[in-house]
Amino acid sequence: MDEQTLFSETMRSSSIAALAAALAKAQGEMEAAAKANINPHFKSKYADLASVWDACRGPLSKHGLAVLQPVSADGARVTVTTILAHASGEWLEESLTMTAQQNTPQGVGSAITYGRRYGLASMVGIAPEDDDGNAASQAQQPRTRAEDEDQREPAGFANWFADLTAVADEGSEALQATWSKSRADYRRHLTGNQNAKWEALKKKAAAKQPVTA
Repeated sequence: MDEQTLFSETMRSSSIAALAAALAKAQGEMEAAAKANINPHFKSKYADLASVWDACRGPLSKHGLAVLQPVSADGARVTVTTILAHASGEWLEESLTMTAQQNTPQGVGSAITYGRRYGLASMVGIAPEDDDGNAASQAQQPRTRAEDEDQREPAGFANWFADLTAVADEGSEALQATWSKSRADYRRHLTGNQNAKWEALKKKAAAKQPVTA
């Protein structure tokens, strides 16, 4: 994202008394979001969107709270609106608008995920590692072209990862055999940007017993 990222004014129902009471109870039951992913530029761990959801979904649902995140886009300009709604009909709404670093489906998709993660965490009070400072420092520490290439998802990566996930059902030996024959840029992108997924695949494969005649 860039320096054009901004939050809009928070909107709300005429009363949020019941919502606030329910949110207070839910927050008392929320745990910190697990920092399972690695920022390849700053070599630091952070909590991704799934981790933030895992930390708050149960407590929110238990206390009658729901989150909606409609999205709109105008080219590379993306707006993610986060709505916190209560069973009473009360609600809070806030929008995060940002410009994707690249006007491509992958770039816009990354911006949407970024907006959903920060919108959700901000709305419900989850406190994952704060990498806003990291993002702000990019103006003083611009990424190199090589670093940009490392972070960009290679063409065909999604299909390859889907195949790799299917192979994991066949056990560790099959997974490692497929891994060793895979393209180096696919492997580098997975371990460098989505290492938690790779570790999960290895764990899944290790749990499978080979079929013997």
